[in-house]
Amino acid sequence: MDRDTFRPGPLARVDLEPANDRWDLVFVRALRHPPETVWAALTDPDQLAAWAPFLADRDLGRTGDAVLSTVDGEQAHPAPARVLRADRPHLLEYTWGDDLLRWELAPTGDGTTLTLRHRVDRPDLAPMTAAGWHLCLDVAAHLLDGDPVGPIRDAEAKDFGWAELRDAYAERLNRG
Repeated sequence: MDRDTFRPGPLARVDLEPANDRWDLVFVRALRHPPETVWAALTDPDQLAAWAPFLADRDLGRTGDAVLSTVDGEQAHPAPARVLRADRPHLLEYTWGDDLLRWELAPTGDGTTLTLRHRVDRPDLAPMTAAGWHLCLDVAAHLLDGDPVGPIRDAEAKDFGWAELRDAYAERLNRG
């Protein structure tokens, strides 16, 4: 896909659930690929580099310590991570700094239902987080379709509708 013509797709299903003194953003997305293919996109460092908001220093498909580095232009900002569960191809759970991410993959007739639970400190962070994952997962879907866009990270996301997505998710989450 020509990067200049890339536009975000429709909003995903989202919810916000209390999790002790924090909140879980629940982000549900249908993908047209089987769980094994989606699993590789979630765990393989080369595939993650093509769509995720971070670079991984290793394959995330096994438990243990890792480093996930956010990228903003030429700057990389490493953060400690720990893969807590890696049940291929159904469940991946890891920490990223202070956040907890849980990826659940369920096979469907024509692909995978991906459910991301991203633990955040405050409910007002959920719309921003949802907008970021929305763009990343749109890019991942293009990658899986064999039509790569290239990663859209950090400040660059504003050029691809991040603010509009944030506002739309804020409205959707406030209705819940």
